[in-house]
Amino acid sequence: MGTGDLLRMAVPALVLAGCAAVPRGSGDLGLVVERASGAVQIVDTSHRRALARVTGLGDLSHASVVFSRDERFAYVFGRDGGLTRVDLLRAVIDRRIVQSGNSIGGAISDDGTLVAVSNYVPGGVRVFDAASLEPVADIPAVGRDGRRSKVVGLVDAPGRRFVFALFDAGEIWIADFSGGPEPRIERFRDIGRQPYDALVTPDGRYYIAGLFGEDGLALLDLWHPERGVRRILDHYGRGERRLPVYKMPHLEGWAVAGRRAFVPAVGRHEVLVIDLEQWTEAGRITVHGQPVFVMARPDGRQVWVNFAHPDNDTVQVIDTETLRVIHQFSPGPAVLHMEFTPRGHEVWISVRDGNRVEIYDTRTFDRLAGLPASRPSGIFFTARAHRIGL
Repeated sequence: MGTGDLLRMAVPALVLAGCAAVPRGSGDLGLVVERASGAVQIVDTSHRRALARVTGLGDLSHASVVFSRDERFAYVFGRDGGLTRVDLLRAVIDRRIVQSGNSIGGAISDDGTLVAVSNYVPGGVRVFDAASLEPVADIPAVGRDGRRSKVVGLVDAPGRRFVFALFDAGEIWIADFSGGPEPRIERFRDIGRQPYDALVTPDGRYYIAGLFGEDGLALLDLWHPERGVRRILDHYGRGERRLPVYKMPHLEGWAVAGRRAFVPAVGRHEVLVIDLEQWTEAGRITVHGQPVFVMARPDGRQVWVNFAHPDNDTVQVIDTETLRVIHQFSPGPAVLHMEFTPRGHEVWISVRDGNRVEIYDTRTFDRLAGLPASRPSGIFFTARAHRIGL
């Protein structure tokens, strides 16, 4: 990235400082993660501009973000175990702790009072007071074999609960904080080999874990956990050779359109379609490469897909009625993440190796604007504060 780009990135901080006395809302704000520099950009989605850059957030190579209920604070989960609370209106780090050696994401409770972090090292979940970042609970992820497991797929669920999966142990746990700071833990064993990520449906009812060690998904009904875990799309790749996996797919986008869900197939150039009433396979869509994010536009009319290396310069758009790819384009080298504006009229796309974020109209597919950013990855808008599981 050249000197000119660096100067352009410095200007928004001055703009924000000059406007510090002007009250503003937070509903049109968001964060762009700059993965290589330990920084985030605060962006204004209404005016398609960067407002400020906040540094000192540690290793952001696999960072994720959740927001406080009032949309003022962003909680940034770093790969180095860092948990940072960023004040979006003042553009400063409000609080920061390093709570583990290696973490992979986090969640905020439905009442906004608890922040949970899923850890690889040591394996488990640590929970903190959302306002002070003081510790509330430590949940070691010890499987049936007595060994610690890496934790993945941590999401919030209604009723002050967190749900997560144990990668090494092949289990799903529910941590229920509705009774206070000592959680009630419910464990579900033998769900399948190596759950690698998970999602919760937009209504908060179903938790679904993808399996890396075998074909299929593990489904848990959070309304009726006593029914146990059910396997769905079992052996969807029976008799087929799996391709090498260069980047694990992500399930957090949870592409739902009407009675169908769309999820990436591990090791295949396919998007799987699930019937949400029967929880059976309703179709497969052949796509450009191995899908990483399969994300529905908020109205459910389209699904946008990006891909793993070596096909990661491409984005495809699927029509959810016809199940056909209706548009394909190349925003630039190494597309890592996509984020829709709250009602879906635009999509912001991070182009890591192009050092920029590209913005497109989701109806016409026209490019609307671009913002310079240093090795951008995740893009997170404050509207997520009001959605379950994000």
